Amino acid sequence: MPYEPPPDLNALSLAQVAELVAARKLPPVSEWSPQNIGDSEMTIRADGRWFHQGGEIRRPAMIRAFASLLLRDENGRHWLVTPVEKLSIEVEDAPFIAVDVRQDGDTLVFRLNTDDFVIAGPDHPIRSEGDPETPAIYLGVRNGTEARLNRSTYGQLAEIALAGGDDLTVSSQGARFGLVPA
Repeated sequence: MPYEPPPDLNALSLAQVAELVAARKLPPVSEWSPQNIGDSEMTIRADGRWFHQGGEIRRPAMIRAFASLLLRDENGRHWLVTPVEKLSIEVEDAPFIAVDVRQDGDTLVFRLNTDDFVIAGPDHPIRSEGDPETPAIYLGVRNGTEARLNRSTYGQLAEIALAGGDDLTVSSQGARFGLVPA
């Protein structure tokens, strides 16, 4: 069965996004403790492209499948985890890129380069790194992994923040997040 990406973020209501998020059956990678540990020989570049042994992986469905197996440990290392093996994966910045954002009331919904939707909030926080002149904004995704907001998504988020006041903060699901690094 060919992979069909979800509809455009702006065409979906918050309830529809929540249904899509709930319907996605993700593997319980955080519950697996495989004994076989190795190297996947894979790299996720800062621009979101995936490589294996130097060759780019171009099939979106394959990238989406691998992305569902990602975990970042307490030391910041990224792993592809299955029930039988845990393989390191080099990640240059963040394994995901947030490519779109939409505000619906007090909720911010992001679309990732893997066509996943993430609803920002206490379980999926937004954090700001870098310096005020060149901030890098990240969104918590799952299993310790994050998405870096691309430039246009950061611009969208800044517009949302400015519409709410001039302190460059946003809120989602009751949590408040600053967009300027401390």
